[in-house]
Order: sequence, then C-alpha cells, then structure tokens
Amino acid sequence: MSERTALTELANFVGRSELSSEDMSVRNRALRGITQRMLPRKRSVGDLLGVVLTLSARTRRMVQEPVAIDLDVFAPGGARAIRLSIGQR
Repeated sequence: MSERTALTELANFVGRSELSSEDMSVRNRALRGITQRMLPRKRSVGDLLGVVLTLSARTRRMVQEPVAIDLDVFAPGGARAIRLSIGQR
C-alpha cells in the first residue's frame, strides 16, 4: 500500500462512534456504559479467595530454591545428540 493511499483513506475516514451521535440519549447511554465499566464493582468472596491464593502461590515460588534441569539425549550410536540445561548452575 502506498503512502498516498493510506493518507487518502485517512482523509475519507468517517467516525461511527456512539459518542459522536447528535442524539443526546444515544451519547448519554454510551457514556453511562463507559463509566459503569470504569467504576469498581463489588467483589465476591470467590474473587477475594482467588486473589489470596494467587498471592500465596507467588510468595511460595519466590521463597523456594531455583530449580536447574540438565537433560542429555544420546543418539543410537552412543554419542550425545542434545544437551539442554535450563536454570542456574
């Protein structure tokens, strides 16, 4: 796509947002929907439990020793085909 074509498309762009509507009831409904999504909603006990369990798991992982994995794969002839080391040494 040439730069000129992109500029032509941009010049011909027509916004179709409900916020650009001339009808105030449509605009107010769109704004109400946006603000309702932004307002904090009440959290259920399940939501709070999920947050606690997530933080607990993260804390446990931070406290544990780092894990190192060494994997050697040998070819049928006995020679090493792959040596893979994951983690700190």
